[in-house]
Amino acid sequence: MTLYVLRHGQTPWNKLKKLQGRMDIPLNENGKALAVETGMAMKNIPLDLVICSPLKRARQTAELVTVGRNIPTIIDDRIAEISFGEYEGESVLPGESDVIPPEFLEKFYKDPLKCKRPPHGETFQDVIDRTADLYQSLINNPDYADKNILISCHGAASRCFLCNFYTDKRDVWRGTVPPNCSVTIVDVNPENGQGVVRELDKQFAKQEA
Repeated sequence: MTLYVLRHGQTPWNKLKKLQGRMDIPLNENGKALAVETGMAMKNIPLDLVICSPLKRARQTAELVTVGRNIPTIIDDRIAEISFGEYEGESVLPGESDVIPPEFLEKFYKDPLKCKRPPHGETFQDVIDRTADLYQSLINNPDYADKNILISCHGAASRCFLCNFYTDKRDVWRGTVPPNCSVTIVDVNPENGQGVVRELDKQFAKQEA
């Protein structure tokens, strides 16, 4: 099994550095262009299945990347973005939000597992657990053993999903938030279900400056 873990294209809130979480923000024009360019670059990869977050930005990205290919798609809430609860819509730029506590922003990139749960939101560990549940469902399904699967999701959700493949579970971000429309390629051994990251954050499309 080979997994292509795709972060959605750019949205208006990405440009503004706002926490999106479960807010259903669509792609902007640059985000759509990134997805189209990524799809053109991936057109010769024989994808068998798309598993997609229910949020519009991930669904739009998957549709544009696979346009004209008639690939079966499953919508799965386990790879929806982390819920930031009452912090959604707030800027992560220093000093820009009166709602997000400074200690949350302090740990957000440096040590996200120590971020306290936002009011009515999720922790990073919550997302690690639910994306791990998705991974177990994939490796325990013999029908997927030899498949190429595109997983269209989000920045934090994709990084939490990747915790399945690293010994160090605390380094959630792996050095950076994945760029929009970047793809991480994971090869999974069908005999033991172990996955190895072949390439982290491959960019098929040129990012906007």
